[in-house]
Amino acid sequence: MTTTVDQQTVQRRTLAVVMASQIFSGAGLAAGITVGALLAEDMLDTTSLAGLPSALFTGGSAATAVLVGRLSHRLGRRTGLAAGYAAGAIGGAGVVLAAVLDNLPLLLVSLLVYGAGTATNLQARYAGTDLAAPDRRGRAVSTILVATTLGAVAGPNLVAPIGALAQQWGIPALAGPFALATVAYGIAGIVLFLLLRPDPLLFSRTVPVSSGAAAATGSGRRFAGSVTAGAVTMVLTQIVMVAVMTMTPVHMHAHGHDLHATGLVIAVHIGAMYLPSPITGILVDRLGRIPVAVASGSTLLAAGIVAATAPDDSVVLLTVALALLGLGWNLGLVAGTAMITDNAPADTRARTQGAVDVCVALAGAGGGIASGMIMAATSYATLSIIGGALALAVIPFVAFGGRTRAGTLT
Repeated sequence: MTTTVDQQTVQRRTLAVVMASQIFSGAGLAAGITVGALLAEDMLDTTSLAGLPSALFTGGSAATAVLVGRLSHRLGRRTGLAAGYAAGAIGGAGVVLAAVLDNLPLLLVSLLVYGAGTATNLQARYAGTDLAAPDRRGRAVSTILVATTLGAVAGPNLVAPIGALAQQWGIPALAGPFALATVAYGIAGIVLFLLLRPDPLLFSRTVPVSSGAAAATGSGRRFAGSVTAGAVTMVLTQIVMVAVMTMTPVHMHAHGHDLHATGLVIAVHIGAMYLPSPITGILVDRLGRIPVAVASGSTLLAAGIVAATAPDDSVVLLTVALALLGLGWNLGLVAGTAMITDNAPADTRARTQGAVDVCVALAGAGGGIASGMIMAATSYATLSIIGGALALAVIPFVAFGGRTRAGTLT
């Protein structure tokens, strides 16, 4: 029989292995985010389509979320996550080749495949919750997210030196970070494939559900919410975060800021997406899922206001705005993930999580496409205000509509 001690031992090992992989995958994720829009702007020679890379790799993320979710359901997290990172590495290599050859069709296809890394990076957080007790799920998610910070913060700051090194090898500077992403995703996949044993999802199916855990999952103020409420929280925060984040490098480039300044702002933003995770996890477990989700909407509104009112030459205020943007996303992600894990049955959990992440990825793709069009037609300030206003929709939906448990997404 599986004992509590066995479960705790496997959970500790799972967290350690996934954290190690996330350090590398975070670097791969952040590198592409920092220069993706700039590379597209350079190759397409237009700002209106600068959001296309974000749309493509978030669209690819949507397709991969389904595949990783279903593969994990059948064969376990180890196989599903390793396959996702392998695809992300292939996509990154394709982007580099496309930039060298100046081949636009190859670039578009490769960005789509590169999105697999983004989806897998997010799906990895669920591995930390498979064996976590209901009242520690927020902290389990936060543990995985904070590990991503090391690579995610380092990635943007490596943009300039990696770009310079790439040029020495005959590779365009803006494609250099995608070479870094290829290596980083490859290492992350290898770490998971070799070391994530026993598989946490498969192991969780052998663990009897205690009456106490079942009661905690199905009721109680701290565990209020539903799969639908969790999904809506993550979808709205993803739209706002992707839209504003994607256009910030383009906005800064248009006003004379160099890659060092852009890398700094994006590094702070990504740090704010992950570094607050330990505190967020505690708040989610102690105060509840819904209050933290409401705080997410309010924080994103503040981010939009600061970004919209920041002078074009103010790196400091743009940094503050992007930090708030990352924090709002973090609050929504941890709260939403906990709501979904609370309410999804173990035997369909991986598929449900994959389906929810598809919605999140598609939302990000829509935000990426719309961001370039809105900015080209209006301004960065208008885009930021629209994003902040949209984030407010989280509050009434989650506060009033999320208290009744909803069915599982499959």
